[in-house]
Amino acid sequence: MQYVATFFAGAFLCNCIPHLSCGLRGELFPTPFAKPRGVGDSSPTVNFLWGLANLVAGALLHAAYPLTVGFNLGSAMFLAGFVILGLYLSRHFGAVRRSKKSQ
Repeated sequence: MQYVATFFAGAFLCNCIPHLSCGLRGELFPTPFAKPRGVGDSSPTVNFLWGLANLVAGALLHAAYPLTVGFNLGSAMFLAGFVILGLYLSRHFGAVRRSKKSQ
């Protein structure tokens, strides 16, 4: 269970970055609350709150299942969660932005 929690801590902490940064910069950005879900834009306030929720979830998982940074399975799972979600989101939101430019 610890490695699953560590994986999701990395994923949540990765996901908080774009939402917090767009919210703090006052920019629109897709969230799960937009229509269509994950494609339509949400307000900066919704993005900030969604980013904060992801930050809290990641921090709580990390606090409940702390990891020792180094060459170990816990660190690998945290990094895997961060990288896998980061790669997925970069491709997804890149496609969303390209489709919005072509409209």
